[in-house]
Amino acid sequence: MQTDETASRPRSLGEHHASVPVPEGASLFHKFLAFAGPGYLVSVGYMDPGNWATSIAGGSQFGYTLLSVILLSNLMAIVLQALAARLGIATGLDLAQACRAHYAKPVNLVLFIACELAIIACDLAEVIGTAIALKLLFGIPLVIGCLITALDAVLVLWLMQKGFRWLEAFVIVLILTIMVCFVYELTIAAPAVSELGAALKESGEIVHNQAMLFIAIGIIGATVMPHNLYLHSSIVQTRAYERSETGRRIAIRFATLDSTIALMLALFVNGAILVLAATVFHKTGRTDVVEIEQAYELLAPALGASLATTLFGVALLASGLNSTVTATLAGQIVMEGFLHLKLKPWLQRLLTRGLAIIPVLIVAWLYGDEGTARLLVLSQVILSMQLPFAVVPLVQFVSNRKIMGSFVISRGLAGLAWAIALVIIGLNVKLLADTFVG
Repeated sequence: MQTDETASRPRSLGEHHASVPVPEGASLFHKFLAFAGPGYLVSVGYMDPGNWATSIAGGSQFGYTLLSVILLSNLMAIVLQALAARLGIATGLDLAQACRAHYAKPVNLVLFIACELAIIACDLAEVIGTAIALKLLFGIPLVIGCLITALDAVLVLWLMQKGFRWLEAFVIVLILTIMVCFVYELTIAAPAVSELGAALKESGEIVHNQAMLFIAIGIIGATVMPHNLYLHSSIVQTRAYERSETGRRIAIRFATLDSTIALMLALFVNGAILVLAATVFHKTGRTDVVEIEQAYELLAPALGASLATTLFGVALLASGLNSTVTATLAGQIVMEGFLHLKLKPWLQRLLTRGLAIIPVLIVAWLYGDEGTARLLVLSQVILSMQLPFAVVPLVQFVSNRKIMGSFVISRGLAGLAWAIALVIIGLNVKLLADTFVG
């Protein structure tokens, strides 16, 4: 619950704080429209190029089996993002600010480093995905494409100057573009619905198969984004809702609905990528398709439609551009929240993107397309490894009555949230044990 001390601290995303009006006396539908938007910015992180790499690899190698992992990770995401929104609205602090307020400096330093690594890993995936899309659509070499991605700072800054609603509109248009592309792909591929249901019953094998577990954890890392929890706890505060107990309860309700609907759209996209790979590649014996470029080249011959590859490339480019917005905002929120350090947006963006571009350029130069494809999947596993450093503080805060006041979550929801945290940590420990000991 917000106190005088909290109110005196710098506001999260100060220039956009309470900048989107919520009409008084409006109908429920119009109020929902006023609150709709942050959920879609959050959902972008759940359908970025990293998701493509892990879902394509999972679908081509193991068919529909890992569909259950996508469903499970999406349900985890819905719960965790709802908690992040609750924290931001109830306390007036984003997750980074809350960590700084309630943890010792050494702990905050570890959490800051972990979150920055997650943002760089996510940015790395976006660099690779966007560069691959530019190569597939326009024939631009991978190395040059990586350098071009640095120019996205101009686009983000222009949108941020126009206002937060412009950011949200840009993101929503690109999400709709991605969805239209995959609706067409799935219509042509025509997967058997009965086989999808059967695959959900065969998910027990995942824990015992190290190769499958590696991809599964990559899917979780690509789906439940650690920095998205910091992002969501901040951007829900862009709404000019009444900062009273009643106003906050209404805001929490609408913010939860907004993120749930948006994440269901992300579930469709992630599931569509895996199902497409399973239908087109795995069922025809092409279990070796683990790279985005392979999928692009083989889609047209497999589906008998040249438009399929073009739409695949367009969706990939839209995915990479979309993720640029959220990575920029997350980087700003984390740096300001943990360090109270406010860099100019263009400088912060170029710094983060530069740290992502350098390893991609090195790998692309030394190992070519195959090396960057493996780096893309690895980045998602790294993201999953960072998840506990965001999930544990979040669950701890929203379960604490002293911090949340009357907005503290119920014991049942707290139990579910801790169970999600333990599942994530357990899977990571098993993967590390199998990799380094097994």
